[in-house]
Amino acid sequence: MNKNYSLSDLNSIAKEIIQLSNNKTFLFYGEMGIGKTTLIKEICKILGTVDVTNSPTFSIVNEYKTTTNQTIYHFDFYRLKDEQEAYDIGIESYFYSEAWFFIEWPENIENLLPLMATEIHLTKLSDGRRNIQLKKSI
Repeated sequence: MNKNYSLSDLNSIAKEIIQLSNNKTFLFYGEMGIGKTTLIKEICKILGTVDVTNSPTFSIVNEYKTTTNQTIYHFDFYRLKDEQEAYDIGIESYFYSEAWFFIEWPENIENLLPLMATEIHLTKLSDGRRNIQLKKSI
């Protein structure tokens, strides 16, 4: 997937991300304020979250449940200084579960990421819209 979109297209973009992915781990790349959390909120809505979704910038991880009792983990590794901090929160035990994973700032834990993941790269266009590039793992 390589598309330009606006806020009004967010629902269809979120649906397409879920349909195109071959796994439940999503890595969100993009500058601060690009809309990573907004897109994750929309994907969580599509998956049927019953919890309020928000940015885990200060808590590092938020856990949500869906109407089908699936678990979603939403990570924000922006504030991590090194990968040891991810170990300190028990990152490896999260990744061994069967949950959905939405990871903002994955580049801060690059060596710890699951091999099977879908990369989502967001960039801002000059007209205010966003470009999304989805790269599936093999």
